[in-house]
Amino acid sequence: MQATAIFKNSLFLKHDPGFDHVESPERLTGIYKLLENDVLGDGFLTPDFSPASHKLIGLNHSQALIERVAQTAGKTFDILDPDTQTSPDSYAAACLAVGALVKGVDMVWEGTIKNGFALVRPPGHHAEKNQSMGFCLFNNVAIAAHYAVQILGLDRVMIVDWDLHHGNGTQHSFYESDKVLYLSTHQYPYYPGTGSLLETGRGPGKGFTINIPLPGYQGDLEYATILNEIVLPIGREYQPQLVLVSAGFDIYRRDPLGSMEVTTQGLAYITRVLVRLAEESCEGRLLATLEGGYTKEGQRDGILAVLGELSGRNIDPGYPISLKNETALFLSQKKSPHPAIQQAWDVAKKYWKM
Repeated sequence: MQATAIFKNSLFLKHDPGFDHVESPERLTGIYKLLENDVLGDGFLTPDFSPASHKLIGLNHSQALIERVAQTAGKTFDILDPDTQTSPDSYAAACLAVGALVKGVDMVWEGTIKNGFALVRPPGHHAEKNQSMGFCLFNNVAIAAHYAVQILGLDRVMIVDWDLHHGNGTQHSFYESDKVLYLSTHQYPYYPGTGSLLETGRGPGKGFTINIPLPGYQGDLEYATILNEIVLPIGREYQPQLVLVSAGFDIYRRDPLGSMEVTTQGLAYITRVLVRLAEESCEGRLLATLEGGYTKEGQRDGILAVLGELSGRNIDPGYPISLKNETALFLSQKKSPHPAIQQAWDVAKKYWKM
């Protein structure tokens, strides 16, 4: 039986942006402790993986950026942008985070694992080709997608980004490509200011960027509607060979950086829909990576919920991740979609059979 892989390493706890920075090592220490206590039981693997080479990172980033980040190695403190600081081990952690994603892509593609979750830091989806920004040094998920297309030869990779913030770097990496479909839900207008409805791709990539900007205060019902009415139909038409997920737990209802109202159960539901899509389209090949999320409770419980859905079982009855009759649970209350969701649907239907 194929297992779910968890990619983790203590080096990810050594990236320290500085005192009182929200993107702190504590984001992972709680869940790492639970994993060390074997709270998950059987059915999970923790594979070994190596740092990515500059050549692999260069699939998405300029040599100038790679060298700039490398220059931070061993320095007590450095600043890459107003929000993005480094510590002595940040560069090493960033290279290893990319390595985790590349290893995960290899393993799901070869079929040695069912799916996986990369519990890595620093996050990645804001990092542009020439600029680290928004807490992100290298764009982990974008490099993984480039690797799948350029090295493994895939033609259809789907990236779903549910982080509170728009993944500007990921979008720009594939804005003119039809080999990577990028769908993002995010609070808007909000940092970094990108991700409007009108941003739908360019040239051969037209229609392969789908943004679902939301004003805030959307919860489980709204996200379930988005997944069922927009993401799932587009995914079924696209038939990806691989599904990559930028999992941001800053949509959790008590996160200090946003105003979304998603619960742990809602995070589980989002994952369940994406697992279902992957099972229908690409033999379950799905790899998630950690992006944002800045409450200990939301991070811990959300990650456990996602792992429960990836593995197909309830890890702990204390966490509401076993959704019975989920369609009735979320959609029986459905009235008219939120106007922001309707607008995103109207744009998407210009390119996809909705």
